[in-house]
Amino acid sequence: MTARFDAKTLLPPCASGHRFDAGRRWVASLELGFDRRQGATRLVRARHQGPLRVQRPFYPEGREGSCHVYLLHPPGGLVSGDVLHVSVQVEAGARALVTTPAANKLYRADSHGVAWSQRTELQVASGGVLEWLPQETIAFDGSCGEQHTSIELADDARCLGWEVLALGRPASRLPYVSGRIEQRFRLYRDGKPLWLERQPLDPEHPRFKGRWGQGGASVQATLWAVGLDDEALAVEALRDAITPNPRWAVTMRHGVLLLRYLGHERNEAWDLCQQAWACLRPLLIDSPPHSPRIWFT
Repeated sequence: MTARFDAKTLLPPCASGHRFDAGRRWVASLELGFDRRQGATRLVRARHQGPLRVQRPFYPEGREGSCHVYLLHPPGGLVSGDVLHVSVQVEAGARALVTTPAANKLYRADSHGVAWSQRTELQVASGGVLEWLPQETIAFDGSCGEQHTSIELADDARCLGWEVLALGRPASRLPYVSGRIEQRFRLYRDGKPLWLERQPLDPEHPRFKGRWGQGGASVQATLWAVGLDDEALAVEALRDAITPNPRWAVTMRHGVLLLRYLGHERNEAWDLCQQAWACLRPLLIDSPPHSPRIWFT
């Protein structure tokens, strides 16, 4: 599988983080490549620009199991003008689990209203497995930006991932009442689109508080899984394993399992995703759940 990632093309040469007007940019990019060699998945490529990189790979499941990698972004969040681009390629037969050491923060826009941008590109070749399990994202009041997630899978590739987003900081009495965040998800299998979604999050739009839309919820989560052998069994297993409540639901369309959460509790959303992952992982890749150690530090 050939990567189409080139950090140099993200912005024109004149763009600079040393500007303080609406035209400034701070770029960070990371390209990861996993390949299967001598019976084990190896991290064979880790190219980075700016403050975005990885620690050494870990093998808590043994050399024949998934290669665990932690994405590190030392600033801990995005401010106006930040441009983050992460590209992950999993080659044929390789197995990778990618997570983060802490929550990602989306800070309030500056006086110029300059937006941030976060783009994630995931590619999995034939027989490959990718688990994309970042910790939650917290959007501060006034945050403005775009999140784009693009997933390209070969015919028999397998992928499970999630996105947990908390809007505002209600515990500090700082709800998300201004700003705008746009999320886009695109998932393709053998070039065929299976899941295309665009979600604008604007607290001034009626959809944000309307019961037909966001319903005033401050936390949302989406979990996806592709490559399940028995889709109906997976849906039933989730419904049996997780305590029913009106804040989550699961569906299956075009070979993509989607679990959604809409509520007000970050911990509840995170726990839900972990429970769903623990339930689905044996069905997806015939391996028991093995939580990354970084989640417990």
